[in-house]
Amino acid sequence: MDLTFPGSEHKSMTQSFPLIQQVRAYWEALRDGVALPSRGAIDPRGLSGALEHTFLLERIAPGLARFRLAGMHFFDLMGMEVKGMPLSALVTPAFRDRLAQDLGQLFTGRAILDLWLEAERGLGLPALKGRMVLLPVTGSNGQPDMALGCLETHGEIGRKPRRFGISQIVAEPVLRPEPSVQPVLGLAEAPTPFTPAPFTPARGQPHLRLVHSRDQ
Repeated sequence: MDLTFPGSEHKSMTQSFPLIQQVRAYWEALRDGVALPSRGAIDPRGLSGALEHTFLLERIAPGLARFRLAGMHFFDLMGMEVKGMPLSALVTPAFRDRLAQDLGQLFTGRAILDLWLEAERGLGLPALKGRMVLLPVTGSNGQPDMALGCLETHGEIGRKPRRFGISQIVAEPVLRPEPSVQPVLGLAEAPTPFTPAPFTPARGQPHLRLVHSRDQ
């Protein structure tokens, strides 16, 4: 079920999210186009300018992840430290099951999640929209059980805590290198090596002989 806001979808899709672009570019650079980056390879210096909006998740159960680290923007949104809290704490209850389903794709290492968000409105709760990207990362065991993320918002925070409905989730496949393909024979039998037959001159034909210049 999608959260619908009259006229909001087009506006949010056209808004700029430079911090998310920076974090995504950093993650891609760590991959070097091949494997998923590891947790140990992430250097905060490479995320300068986006650190307040950046976070690190760890998978704790199927469809459930909690904050391992989080920037100050999350304290501003929730009015409390979010370290150790589940990611679903940022989402309104109606959308938590949907989030859990998509986290399953993230923690297989096969997908990047791009979430378009809009906060609940009410007294002291002004318009607040956002976008969150979740990028799979391998942990100490080499498995994709962690994620690097960024949440960027537009609007006033107002009264805390602010929780978001999900207007759209895009699961983008993680590109992997294609395996090398070895040529396969069409038949099960091994090829028979070719052995040339010995040369036998036809009857009545002279044998080949070496001709020296002095013989001419």
